[in-house]
Amino acid sequence: MTTPDNWRKSSYSGSGDGNACVEVAHRHPHTAVRDSKAPARATLTFPTPAFTAFLTTLKAPAGE
Repeated sequence: MTTPDNWRKSSYSGSGDGNACVEVAHRHPHTAVRDSKAPARATLTFPTPAFTAFLTTLKAPAGE
C-alpha cells in the first residue's frame, strides 16, 4: 500500500495544534492509521471492514 495523502484528525484531537490523537486515511481497500505526534514514523494498515468493525465496537455503550 502506498502512503495516503488524505490524513484526517478526529474532532476530539485536543486543544491547540491537535496532536493528541491518531490520524486515519482511507485508501481502498485499506485504512491507514498513524500517530499525529510522529507522522513520519510507522503507519499501520487494516482492511477497511476490520477497521470499521473496530470503530463500531468502540462506539458501543459499555456492556453491550
